[in-house]
Amino acid sequence: MLTNTDIWRIALEQSAIDSCCAPEDFTKRESVITVSRDNAGRRAYLTEPYSFDLTSYGGNVVACVREDLREVARAYLAKYPAAHCFETPALHELDKMLAPFGLKTCFQAEYFLPDVNLLRAQPGALELRVLLPADFAGLYLPQWSNALCSDRRQNDVLCVGAYDGETLAALAGASADCGTMWQIGIDVLPAYRRRGLAKAVTSRLALEVFSRGKVPFYCAAWSNLPSVCNALACGFRPAWVQLTAKPFAFVEKLQNTGK
Repeated sequence: MLTNTDIWRIALEQSAIDSCCAPEDFTKRESVITVSRDNAGRRAYLTEPYSFDLTSYGGNVVACVREDLREVARAYLAKYPAAHCFETPALHELDKMLAPFGLKTCFQAEYFLPDVNLLRAQPGALELRVLLPADFAGLYLPQWSNALCSDRRQNDVLCVGAYDGETLAALAGASADCGTMWQIGIDVLPAYRRRGLAKAVTSRLALEVFSRGKVPFYCAAWSNLPSVCNALACGFRPAWVQLTAKPFAFVEKLQNTGK
């Protein structure tokens, strides 16, 4: 099985591909600004180069931005270092700085990596089943939209379901977002929540991903406390945070759909 050192190395290498930098750039004291480009091997859901993205593993910030936004990134990070540049008052100022370029802060999330010393199969009251693509082909339904992504079905490679008889009560899905790392998403039917099923399917899926030589990783909005608690309970620990700006029209579309 992969070690914690292996896991961190793999994650830094993938972030370096995504942010058009070197892995060691994330461990420097000073912030780093790179120009975004169409980099082969980036995570599957990054369908185009970043316009403006900030990523931090805790010590500094790597800003991957368009060429015309280098000065915006430099000015922002000079005023707000890693400890403060993701805080809301600073983000209000960043939105003002990005507005002339037709951009607005959009996605902000915390990413978790497993600690191999803590990751264990968690008990669950229901039967767990490992599902391959042919088994979950009919599960692209609204109630499983976090575990499975209908827009990128080709990346969904593995699931673990918790079954009450033949009723699927909870589902964790793994998406092959890049060659070395698979992202875990989780859904539990409302009637089955608070029974430990999220922990059971998440931990089992993480172990299944490990057994296939891949690194499972987990993403949650900082305000989604149930999801964060699930990650921690399953042996995942915070690894990096990321903020991405998108065009006005993209943000407005998300606001209109309520997602």
